[in-house]
Amino acid sequence: MKFKKVAALLSVSALTSSLLIGCSSSQSSEPGSTPAAAKPLVEDTSPITIQYWHSHAEKQMPIVNTMIEEFKKKYPYITVEQVYQGAYADLHKKLQAAVAANDVPAVTNVEVASLPNFADSGTFANLTPFIERDKIDLNDFSKGMLQAYAYNNKQYGFPLIVSSSVFIYNKTMLDQIGVKPPQAWAEIEEFNKKVTVKEGGKTTRYAFSVPGWDTWYFDPWITNGGGMILTADKKKVGFDQPESWRWIENFRKWTLEGSVHMGYGPGASDNMRQMFLDQKVAMVEHSSATLKATYLDNAKFEVGMSFIPGDKERKAHIGGAGIVIMDKAPDKQKEAAWKFVQFLTNKENNIRWADGTGYLPTHKSVINTDEGKKYFEKWPQYKVIFDNFDYVVGRPQHPAYSEFSKKYLEVVGKMLLENADPLPLLKNSVKEMNDIIKDYQ
Repeated sequence: MKFKKVAALLSVSALTSSLLIGCSSSQSSEPGSTPAAAKPLVEDTSPITIQYWHSHAEKQMPIVNTMIEEFKKKYPYITVEQVYQGAYADLHKKLQAAVAANDVPAVTNVEVASLPNFADSGTFANLTPFIERDKIDLNDFSKGMLQAYAYNNKQYGFPLIVSSSVFIYNKTMLDQIGVKPPQAWAEIEEFNKKVTVKEGGKTTRYAFSVPGWDTWYFDPWITNGGGMILTADKKKVGFDQPESWRWIENFRKWTLEGSVHMGYGPGASDNMRQMFLDQKVAMVEHSSATLKATYLDNAKFEVGMSFIPGDKERKAHIGGAGIVIMDKAPDKQKEAAWKFVQFLTNKENNIRWADGTGYLPTHKSVINTDEGKKYFEKWPQYKVIFDNFDYVVGRPQHPAYSEFSKKYLEVVGKMLLENADPLPLLKNSVKEMNDIIKDYQ
């Protein structure tokens, strides 16, 4: 049952005309065909307007507007109307409504974990014909970042506002203790012993914190420990394997002994941030996008960044959103949208875009440019990500991921809120998760 999740989210109220003001109602050819992309390009410079639906935060808008102005100078016949559509969840619902009404924007953001669901339904244009026609070199992109916006061997989008899960740590504190962030699982126990502080049997300083409120943060721990979220054929989850239990067994042990903090539920994110700023936790796993505004701007100590530790492998997952073209947009709008996508994501604008948005550069070659060197002088913490550039990868790709992942997220919640033993709960949830996956086959 393809596109089950997206279809379920549609409602009559979502189809109001207020969502669709300014969007074209003209139709393209059959979804997925992108016929104009397969033909030799004949430049049409007659005026055209396209809409860019996005979820950019207010602090990102100066660079967004600057880039749109510069795009206009390069392509004076293309007008880009940027339309803020709320957070990712709000944007996605509005996209669903626009598709149902056959009245879509030309180009939009999409949150990385949601791309398979939309792509599976034919919502987004396959960019591969454009890429092949214009001989776009994809090798300069981070391989993992690029693959996160591909699905079933088709490139549906490009990474745009990309973050990675990382450890952000109190460098001043760790230097005083004489320890460094663990790089491997084998180093974690010793790190916890040296950094954790207890008074009267109660922890007053945790070694580190891993968010329990979003699977994005602990998914890499599952695979880094040798486990699997999905089987290779993507027909079942892998939580019936002992290797896929190591992450939850470790978190259970560390939280019970009081060396690791995990938060869950409303306010958990704000609480973790404040604990770090109050030096009640030495290191927090968080998004690289939070480094500047959340930590560097507020900490009264030196802040460092470390790639999350590995065991059987060492990877971190991509967060944020990419940029895609809507398949129902008219062909001429698609052509203009393709130019806009290329402009925003090319290597020439990559460092400036990253610096202006607070997200990561996505191209390999920019690191050693003059701009890149200045960027890393300004933000040396980010260099650790580029030392591990090939190990920043996409999240599990399956249309059912957002639904079945809630099941093991609930297990973590019961462990933290009810002090439940998570292992039997995880094992018992396997059938439920596999049943969800079957509904999408």
